[in-house]
Parts: sequence; C-alpha cells; structure tokens
Amino acid sequence: MAKLSLAEGFDDAGHEAWLALVDKVLKGAKFEKRLLSKTDDDLTIAPLYTRGTQPEARAIGSAVPAPHQREQAGSWQICQEHGGADPGAVNKAVLQDLAGGVQGITLRLAAPGQAGLPVEPAAMVAALSDVDLSICPITVNAGENFGAAAAYLLGGWARQKIALERRCGGFNADPIGTLAATGGLGQPLQTALAAAAALVAKTQDLPGVTALIADGRPYHNGGASEAQELAAMLATLVAYLRSCENAGLSPTKALPKITIGLAADQDQFLTIAKLRAARLLTARLGAAIEEGGQTALSAQAGQMKIAATTSLRMMTRRDPWVNMLRTTIACAGAAMGGADAITVLPFTAALGQPDAFSRRLACNTQIVLQEESGLGRVADPAAGSWYVEQLTTDLARKAWEVFQQIEARGGMAAALKDGFVQGMIGKTATRREAQFAVGKRALTGVTAFARLGTDDVTVSQFEPAPAIAMAGSKVAALGLWRMAAPYETLRDLADQIEKNTGKPPQIFLANLGDRAAFSSRANWATDFFASGGIKALSNDGFTNSADVGAAFAATGAEAVCLCSSDVGYGELGEAAASLLKTAGARAVYVAGRGGELEAPLRAAGVDEFIHVGCDRVDVLNRLLARLGAQI
Repeated sequence: MAKLSLAEGFDDAGHEAWLALVDKVLKGAKFEKRLLSKTDDDLTIAPLYTRGTQPEARAIGSAVPAPHQREQAGSWQICQEHGGADPGAVNKAVLQDLAGGVQGITLRLAAPGQAGLPVEPAAMVAALSDVDLSICPITVNAGENFGAAAAYLLGGWARQKIALERRCGGFNADPIGTLAATGGLGQPLQTALAAAAALVAKTQDLPGVTALIADGRPYHNGGASEAQELAAMLATLVAYLRSCENAGLSPTKALPKITIGLAADQDQFLTIAKLRAARLLTARLGAAIEEGGQTALSAQAGQMKIAATTSLRMMTRRDPWVNMLRTTIACAGAAMGGADAITVLPFTAALGQPDAFSRRLACNTQIVLQEESGLGRVADPAAGSWYVEQLTTDLARKAWEVFQQIEARGGMAAALKDGFVQGMIGKTATRREAQFAVGKRALTGVTAFARLGTDDVTVSQFEPAPAIAMAGSKVAALGLWRMAAPYETLRDLADQIEKNTGKPPQIFLANLGDRAAFSSRANWATDFFASGGIKALSNDGFTNSADVGAAFAATGAEAVCLCSSDVGYGELGEAAASLLKTAGARAVYVAGRGGELEAPLRAAGVDEFIHVGCDRVDVLNRLLARLGAQI
C-alpha cells in the first residue's frame, strides 16, 4: 500500500511563517507584550510550543531521567480531613465519608494555632470507632502535637491487633512547617526535629506508615509562588534528612518515611507542572546525595509519595459555590501531575466546619474524575505536551535556584529565622494582591461576576484555636493569605451599611446617550461596584442632562456613576455632574479615564474616575466610607 502523505502539496509550515501570520494579526503591536505572559516566578509562557522547544527529559542539569509517575500505577487515593472538636460528630462524619467513597482519613488535632480534636487518647478512639484501621489509612495533622498524635495512632493499631505490615497511614510530623505557619513552637526547633527523627526510627518496621511530611502547603497558603513552594518543600526535606542522619538513620532509611505535601490550585497547567517538577527536584536531590558517597537514591527520591490538597488560599467566602469549579480544576491538575493522594477541600472550607453535603461533593468530585474521566488510568497524561514539558523544566530550574539560596543561608530553619523566606514570599503575595486590585487578575464571583445578596449557606464555626506557643522557637509567621480577603472585607463593610440603614449600598448609573454609547461602560461599572457589595441601579439612558438629577433623586441612592462614550461625556457630562451634585449625590464617578475632559468634569463636581488599571479596592473603600461604613 502506498504511503499517504497528508502534508503533500502544502508549503512547510515553519515557525517563521507562523510568526509572519501573527504579525499581520497584531498590526504592529509588539509580540512580546500581546502574546507572552509571565508567571509569579517570572517564567515566560509563550503562545505556541513546538517539537523544537521541547526540553531534554533530564532533571535540572543532572544525568537523572525525569520521573513523573505516581508511586504506584492506577488511581490516586481519595482523602478527606476531619477536624471537629466533638469526637462523636467526627466519627459520624468519618463513617459517612468512608461509605461514600473516601479511601483515606486525616484527623486534625487541636494544637497551638489550629482547632481540632482534643489531644487525648479517648478522643481518637471515639473518632475512629467502627473504622477498620487495617484497610483505611489514617494520617494525623497535629501541628506541634505530632508526638502525642503518633502515640495515639500507634495505640489504635495495637488495640485492633493489626499486624505491623498491614498498618497504614502517617504521622505527618512537620515542625518546620508548623513554625513557619504559626510563628512559634513550644520547644526549641532542634528538640522538635529530634523528636520527628525518632518517629522515623519507630516506623522502620511499618512499611505502610510514614512519619514526616516535607510540606509546601504552609508556604503556598502564605502566598508563595510555585517555585517558592517547591523550594521550601525541598529545603525542608533536606533539613529532615539531616536530622535523621544525626539520629543514625541514612537517607535510604529516611526517604521512604517522608511524604511530600503540595497544594493544587485553579491554574491547572501550573499545578500539573509543579507536581511533575517536584519529582524532578527530589530526584536531583537524591543524585546530589549519591555524588556525596551515599547509596544511589535518585530513583528512590524521585518516587516519593506526593499528597496534594486543593488550595485553601483560593477559596472564597462569598459565592462559595464557585469554589466547586476551582477545586475540580485543582483536583484534575493534581491527578494529571501524578499525586498519590488528593484531598479536595469542601466548597465551604473558608466559611467554617464543612457539613455532610459539602464533604460529599468534595468526594464525588474525585470519584467523577477517576471513574468517568479516567484521569488515573494514565501514569503521566501530560507527557509529550511541549508546553507542559517546558513549563515543568523551567519551574524545576527556578525552584532549584531558590532552594540553593535557602541552603546558602544555612538551610530552612536559618532562612526562616532571619526572615528570608517570609520576605521572599511576602513580596510575591503583595505583588499578586496588587494585580487583583487593579484587574490584571480576576477571581470569579469576587472581582468578576460578583453575586450580590445572601448565598444561603450556613456552616458551624470551628472551635477557637489554642494560643500559639512561642516558648521555644519564634519566627515571623506566614499565616494565611487568601486572594479574596481584601474584597471580602469590602463586602463586610457593605453588609454593615445594610444593617445600619436597612438597605444595601447602591449607586445610580447615569447612563448618557443611546445604549450603544453607554452599555459597555455601564456593564463594566456594574461589575466594578458589585465586587465591593454595591448594587448598581441602571436604566435605559438619558439624552437630556436635565432628566438625570430627577431620576437619581427618585432612586434614593447617594452615589452616582456617569456612563457613556467620550463623546457623550463631552456633550452631557458637565451638566449632568453639576445637576447630580445639586440633587444630593455624595460622590460622583465617571467610568473612564477622562482624558482632556477630566479637568472640566472635576470642576463640574466629579470626584473620581474609575477605569481598567485603577486600584478598585482603594476606590471602593473610599466609596463605602462616604456611604457610611465605619472603616
């Protein structure tokens, strides 16, 4: 049979030819400005990747092949965390989740800086009543109380007379991550590290149990970029390996007892690349240890277990239903990136204690992605994508660079103590927050398409967290940086106004001219004000400025925004602004930059101009203050 060539008769479609066609579309605009974008780590994202741009499948300059697969073939483990203070209620929720398809449980215990189950054996016994610990992996999130939690879990396995080889779960000791997140420990860090290393020794005869977690999630939730999260995870891993070595445990014995923790967020491709890069980085670390004379570790380190949790910092309190979309994308990214275990946060996680409905949806999200989408059937579904391969390599190299900076300062503990890590992450978070404020980034349901009114979602609040202990170790705390927080503060101010006045804050849109003249800016202004909890009162427009003042007065609103084309502002803007001030408007805004009309419009009574690129958080703060909010 003759070979069929689909390209026969066509000219070679090379990269230069593509660029020539792009240049025609851009019509003189700069390619770099219009079609290239940057990540928080200053990595360039191009619009097109080809075979020629595919990087070598090597790990950060070493001769180690790039591993991207999860530890075992097949789907990931579906996990859920429970952190209520009532052991009976926790037990009921755990049994519900296990019956609904959850395969692994994490119990959060009360500790300095976090709420959870009481730190007592009876509480864990009650919480795990009727749970078969021989088939259900149990991990604990106990913060500084990891030693007590480990003892309770060991006791539970012993009570059920589970053979050593059938015990499964993890103690998740992470004293460095706890110190970074909360800012304090009740004992010296070195003492806590020694206690964590002792758990590694204690689990040597428990093949299904891990002792430590090198966790990037505290840094992610504190505002870190992807490379910063990876670097913090890797530097923490190195610190734990050193502690284990001090306790007489070689890296060969320590690595199988350490889990990697990473966050998965709404940027699907960066999540995929981050998890794939994590395996590159740990493999490179193993190769570096090997170069130092240890047993070959690159393959072992490259296949460490990755536990991913959907990002807490991306979750919103307003319009929380959109969180289901965010967590679905994040879960898919974690699955395609090769996570061994995934926890999807319930959509109400930012509000308080998740109920049975929100936990069920979180579990079903994973089941659908596993069973219907089949994401677990392919070991590395992103392999061969030139874009993902390049992004993975770039991210790994950047993370290795940051990791080396941390190591140059004496390691993770020293870099936290001198504030290097917090300062680096703080700069990233501040820059990202500014981008949300000026509209360079959008958060659906918050900065874009904000939903006014009540969400009809009620949750029980967590018990107050115990005070953070700082007797032994103290650093600047990373805390939790949530993307939606500045806008949620605005919405709280709007609620304050409604409580005090009996009606939500409103702004009248003075639409000038015909619909073609005002509709674009009126729609944009409606969304702009809604992000601060302010309802825009629109209309069909006015062709006579004399009618604007009367219409405004009839609404009972106290602020107004002129919406029109630049031509419309020139024809009707000054007269309308003057009449609106006379009618009692506390604040008059113009949708647009104003340009040459700014000075006369301000003279007529306009207070501010709103436009793409202005700091909407600042503008809305001032408006809410004018409307009576106590800031």
